[in-house]
Amino acid sequence: MMKKSNLSAFLRIAVCAALYVALTVTLAPLSYGAVQFRISEVLTLLCFFKKDYCYALILGCFISNLFSPLPLDIVFGVASTVFTVVGMRYVKNIWAASLMPALSMVFIAWELALLGMPFWFSFLTAALGEIGVVTVIGVPLFKGLEKNRFFQKTVLQ
Repeated sequence: MMKKSNLSAFLRIAVCAALYVALTVTLAPLSYGAVQFRISEVLTLLCFFKKDYCYALILGCFISNLFSPLPLDIVFGVASTVFTVVGMRYVKNIWAASLMPALSMVFIAWELALLGMPFWFSFLTAALGEIGVVTVIGVPLFKGLEKNRFFQKTVLQ
């Protein structure tokens, strides 16, 4: 039988992964391709606060990329997410951590280059999408949420 704290952590991870998948797949036209604006990427900032969310985001990305029109997304997208969430674990400033997803777009650019798209164009457009979602929207959102007692108790504990 699972301890209450283990069950709570498991459920938090499962809900986060499901939320990532739901946001990505529901907004599919924005979520896949060279010019992408993946709203679900804002959830990567959870890894800055709590390392357990790394598993949720890797799992969520893997499942989401099963729905991608580009089969290579399963490999390159998950590699990008692993780079992002592992990197965030070691960054001490949320603004700096928010740039990890943009840097990880090198994996996506590499994937798209293999498919015939220009590397630097793909990197630039994907990175700008990540900066827009994670840095511009996500950081202020999480800076506000981290002050919220309910958020602290249910998400960060």
